[in-house]
Amino acid sequence: MTGTLRGLRADREFRPAPPLAEKLRHSVRLPGGPHGAGAARATVRSLLLRHGLADLCPAAALAASELVSCADRFTPGLDMTLTVRWQFDALRIVLYDQHPAHASPDDGEECRRQRSRAMWLLARAVESGGGDWGLTPVLTPRGGTKSWALLSR
Repeated sequence: MTGTLRGLRADREFRPAPPLAEKLRHSVRLPGGPHGAGAARATVRSLLLRHGLADLCPAAALAASELVSCADRFTPGLDMTLTVRWQFDALRIVLYDQHPAHASPDDGEECRRQRSRAMWLLARAVESGGGDWGLTPVLTPRGGTKSWALLSR
């Protein structure tokens, strides 16, 4: 995983999204700590049910939970922002955390490798469904990490 978007597989049957899916754009601030993953799962399930995307609930709830859990392991106790959006015929789950900037590029790359390895369950679940995932540092002086999962129907 290089942190770049590879795109979704084209071999899946195309199913048009329900009309309500096009309006799915939601962001929520989550607390750091053990309750963040549960809050992420509940939020994602609720949003998908309200927007006619119930078939994506199991994979999306797992993806959100794994993104939050991994972020909390590397930035314990710090708030994070979860964004859920339907765009370009895919569900996009993006998490921004407050991981501090690294002193050197080598330290940053090692940290990214460790985080990628910690997301093995997310990788298996998303890729088995034809989706994509990744993470990249946010380019601000204070640091931060953006991690995401893309799921198609």
